[in-house]
Amino acid sequence: MARTTLRGSRKARATGSHELLCEAVFRPLAHVAVLALLPLRVPPPAVVLAATGTGLAAAAEIGRREFVGAALLLQLKTVLDNADGQLARAAGRVSVFGRYLDSESDLLVNAVLFVALGYVTGRWWLATASFVAITLVLSVDFNLERLFRRERGEEREARPPAQGAAAALARVYDLVYAPQDRLVERFVDARLRKLGAGPTERRRYHDAGTLTVVANFGLSTQLAALGICLIAGRPGVYLWIPIACGLAFVPLELRRRYLVRR
Repeated sequence: MARTTLRGSRKARATGSHELLCEAVFRPLAHVAVLALLPLRVPPPAVVLAATGTGLAAAAEIGRREFVGAALLLQLKTVLDNADGQLARAAGRVSVFGRYLDSESDLLVNAVLFVALGYVTGRWWLATASFVAITLVLSVDFNLERLFRRERGEEREARPPAQGAAAALARVYDLVYAPQDRLVERFVDARLRKLGAGPTERRRYHDAGTLTVVANFGLSTQLAALGICLIAGRPGVYLWIPIACGLAFVPLELRRRYLVRR
């Protein structure tokens, strides 16, 4: 049964893990697209591919130094990125294939965007460091919410089992994302063991405040920030933003340590 309300098509998120710009701007815009696509029976993976094409077109525009056009395409890409999941939930067509396709399409677009940014700025090492930073930031965002839910009795698989075409995409996930999932989980478990945390302390460590901050380092916000930098004609400025987000994990981790020990 189709869920045609915006609330019904939203992804269930943990308390405090909403990306504010996404919720206020991009999801409502995506819902308009969903209402148009539902009667046409457009498959959600087709929307993922449209978002991917739009993101690659934005990278090409950056390479041509058409920064305003690139900025607009990036925001359209974000709308489509949100629309694919909302369409899948509204139509009752959520799939493991779509989940992996979405994650790996975002990785492809991000890689090409940072190549374009390296090209126009000439700062290849900074662009590489920024790409690594944004990949890790997005991975930490995903895993902190997953671990927050786990501590509250809600298991969520980082890598759902896959068959058929989805299995090939799952193998890419195993190469790129799974090591990051394990790294975050092992770091968290090691910290909690070192702090001697019991069940109450573990829940304090996995707090909603941290999720709120990290959720707002998400891809929708990142691409909006990149769009602003492009319109201002300063694409190089954006390269520091993912790195700054990564460095913000240091005070966040110190805060979580304080919450456990208080």
